[in-house]
Amino acid sequence: MAFVSFLIPCFVMGTDIAFSCQNSVDFVGASSPGDIVIGGLFAVHSEMLHTEEDPIKPVIQNCAGFEIQVFLQTLAMIHAIETINNSTLLSGVTLGYEIYDTCAEVTKAMASALRFLSKFNSSEDAVEFKCNYSDYIPRIKAVTGASYSEVSMAVSRLLALQLIPQVSPASSAEILSDKIRFPSFFRTIPSDFHQTRAMTHLICESGWNWIGVIATDDDNGRFALESFGVQAMANNVCIAFKEMLPAYLSDSTFHTKVDYAIEKIVKETRVNVIVVFMRQFHVLKLFKKAIERNVNKIWIASDNWSAAVKISTIPNIRQLGTVVGFGFKSGNISSFQDFLRNLHEKPTENNKFLREYITLLSVCAHLEYHDFQTCISNQSQDDLLENVENKHQIWRDDFLNANIEPGFIQSTTLAVYAIAHAIKGQCKNRNCKDPSAFTPWELLEQLKKVIIIEDDKEIKFDSNGDMSTSYDVLLWKEIDGHMEITTMAEYDAEKGDFIFKDEEKRKDFLDLKKVLSTCSQHCRPGQMKKVTESPHTCCYECVYCPENHYSNQTDMDYCYRCNNKTYWAPINSTTCYKKTIYFLAWTDWFAVFLLLLSAFGVVLVLSICVIFTKNLNTPVVKASGGLTVCYIILFSHFLIFLSTIFFIDVPTEFKCKTRQALFGISFTLCISCILIKSLKILLAFSFDPKLQNFLKCMYKPIPTVVTCTGIQVIICTFWLIFRTPFVTQNFSIPRAIILECNEGSIVAFGIMLGYIAALAFICFIFAFKGRKLPENYNEAKFITFGMLIYFIAWIVFIPVYATTFGKYLPAVEIIVVLISNYGILCCTFLPKCYIIIYKQETNTKSAFLKMVYTYSSKSAGSVAVSQVSLDSKSSSFRAPISDSCKTDKNSVNGNCQFQVPGDPLIKGKVLPKNAARKRVSSI
Repeated sequence: MAFVSFLIPCFVMGTDIAFSCQNSVDFVGASSPGDIVIGGLFAVHSEMLHTEEDPIKPVIQNCAGFEIQVFLQTLAMIHAIETINNSTLLSGVTLGYEIYDTCAEVTKAMASALRFLSKFNSSEDAVEFKCNYSDYIPRIKAVTGASYSEVSMAVSRLLALQLIPQVSPASSAEILSDKIRFPSFFRTIPSDFHQTRAMTHLICESGWNWIGVIATDDDNGRFALESFGVQAMANNVCIAFKEMLPAYLSDSTFHTKVDYAIEKIVKETRVNVIVVFMRQFHVLKLFKKAIERNVNKIWIASDNWSAAVKISTIPNIRQLGTVVGFGFKSGNISSFQDFLRNLHEKPTENNKFLREYITLLSVCAHLEYHDFQTCISNQSQDDLLENVENKHQIWRDDFLNANIEPGFIQSTTLAVYAIAHAIKGQCKNRNCKDPSAFTPWELLEQLKKVIIIEDDKEIKFDSNGDMSTSYDVLLWKEIDGHMEITTMAEYDAEKGDFIFKDEEKRKDFLDLKKVLSTCSQHCRPGQMKKVTESPHTCCYECVYCPENHYSNQTDMDYCYRCNNKTYWAPINSTTCYKKTIYFLAWTDWFAVFLLLLSAFGVVLVLSICVIFTKNLNTPVVKASGGLTVCYIILFSHFLIFLSTIFFIDVPTEFKCKTRQALFGISFTLCISCILIKSLKILLAFSFDPKLQNFLKCMYKPIPTVVTCTGIQVIICTFWLIFRTPFVTQNFSIPRAIILECNEGSIVAFGIMLGYIAALAFICFIFAFKGRKLPENYNEAKFITFGMLIYFIAWIVFIPVYATTFGKYLPAVEIIVVLISNYGILCCTFLPKCYIIIYKQETNTKSAFLKMVYTYSSKSAGSVAVSQVSLDSKSSSFRAPISDSCKTDKNSVNGNCQFQVPGDPLIKGKVLPKNAARKRVSSI
């Protein structure tokens, strides 16, 4: 098969410290042979030095900025491989390594990746072009790295060509979980999704919602910022400003943009929390400038720099405020620390990084700790060439151990062990001393199944190629005058919660809450947020909850409405209160007053009953229709007074149904009886023959009373069956519930009252016609007054009832019932009682007959002419009694004869006085 070869570029250094580009082997930073070779990509230097000489030539420039922390990661990889080779894990199969420096540049990393793709045992390190790489054996089987997500994205796309497994211990960009774009990428750390969620959780738990974000302008920074923005928005955290710094320190605008970012932080006085997604050397530059400007904030560190010792040891770092961050879960690194103590005994021929570090120790040995560290970071490889002469090699055991970032050491070790376990799975039935025993893509499938036991816990890759390890929440704390990086808590990525080991750590967390970082003041319970013109939802005004609404937490977006109509809340309320239930209770003073009036009415009815019973045979009682009619009327009055009881106390279904029906039927019975009395009076004293005939036809006492009352019974029955009254709750008063009876049908209620009014009107007409009858024994005038009182009371009742609400609404009806009942009762019976008690001389038969004779003689003259014309054939017609009969005191008992005009039974006949007396008495 034809192929195309790509030669690996290299740069010229011309000294032992770096390397010359004599061949591709010089491109390797550290290497060791083995049966199976693993590649490594680490940003041991922080930048490439770009010169203007021959800028159009494809030459990779020198690097500068030795990164101790990344150098330690390369040593962790070497230590892990040596430990595996000295164990029985691979049963005699040895691992080798080739580690390359990416200098934090994609271009340099791609050059290294090309060598990874070169064919095994190729003399020219050529990469063959094939349509099918299934049988292709590259020089390495897997890759550990790279340090930064941006580099890993580029390298992973290239390695995916041959499906070479890539396991990164530090690249956390969320996009790398996409197995379609990065099918061969794995990592031993969680993705930024979990980190940004943890940051947001910390921010929310601390009560902050107005923060700033600073990130590097590369893939890692942009993706982290995007992920954090989504999490922040979902948790109502607002980003006041976002500042992006150039990804490369060689960028000419870097320092200008750092100054601008610091200026932004200073101006935003309400922003006291800054989230930083940057590389360590970016943070170093930023913090030095912030210290100059006396910036004091809370800094939330990403996993990239949260445990960076070289940053925590910056002079006056405490002036910056508080640093809290998230680091990868650390493990037991005691064996690695032992490895570092013996590192000076290791050969440096195949480890250019170690040689450079030893040289840096010699160059910077005369400086203090931080200056020593700065010296190491600032030395370029060209500078080392000038300073290395005449320098004696020295060794500092403490420096490497002091700069260990346990999380990165642990993740690097896990990456190597994951690859080793995958190789073990592939080598069960194969001779893996032969590099062609398996291909990288076969190892990739085995890597997906790897399970590592760490502290009695199973650790494995998920479907996205991520290891679901937890985070350590790190707090930079000043102890004995030095800034120490302490573990404050553990963040469980699966549960999304913090785990504190002791109360002291929890207290440190609570101290963070004392710092305010909000656009607006917190809204207290009883208030809610009102969005202002600001585009940020975190900028708002606090307004009181309106009536019948409440809020029971701080910073609520809206107030809750009280659950139902039975609860209420005042303005600015934190809870709902149960509404007070009102009704016309027995203990209410007005109810007691009305009950006393009803009771007095009952007593009055009973008293009248007793009086009438004792004077049963007197003319007044007989003229009232007799004791039976009086008892019926008095009983109906009693029931009417009794019905008022059902208007008081807690309304029930029984009370609502009973009170109107009892009142309506009782009142109808009373009016029916009075109607019969009116007819009887009018019939007895009428001298008009036409009217007499009409009244005779109408005067049917029992059928009339039964019919009139029966109609009302039918009305009430239909009412109770089809639209029965019921208990209802009236919510018209904001803070109260009024229990009342709903009449069910206003129409039925109106028909009942209207029917009573119709009967009362007829009764009023009949009584009005007889108002001039004999005064002492004439009820017509008083019946007329009683009906007038009834009409006035109910006419006033209608508008008052329609416009009244509240618990005293039943009292209105009680009042009108009492007024109308008292009016009719008093007008009907009290005049008679007065005669019976105080004018006993007029309550005799003789006095009654004399009154009748007197009235008849006066009335007969006015109708004599009419009588003659109507009864001209009657020969027995005579004139009214003579004056002598009217004036003689003894004429009633003498022999004087007289005629009773209009007598319904004796028409135009002359009666003797005894017969006349009997007839009058019967009337």
